[in-house]
Amino acid sequence: MKLKSTKYYLKIIDEIEKVRTKNNINWMDVLRIAFRSSPGEARKLMIRINKADDEVSRLFKKFSE
Repeated sequence: MKLKSTKYYLKIIDEIEKVRTKNNINWMDVLRIAFRSSPGEARKLMIRINKADDEVSRLFKKFSE
């Protein structure tokens, strides 16, 4: 298996960053709508999302062990 160049991977990372930036704006808009229409339910959902994000961060730390 031949590895691609670092430049190739960095270009893909740049493209992912652009897409994620736009999608994060959309995600924040959905969050605003959720808190306007049902703040209690939105808060509960955010707590669950935050716990899952904490788990993802914990798993990412394994890369640096």
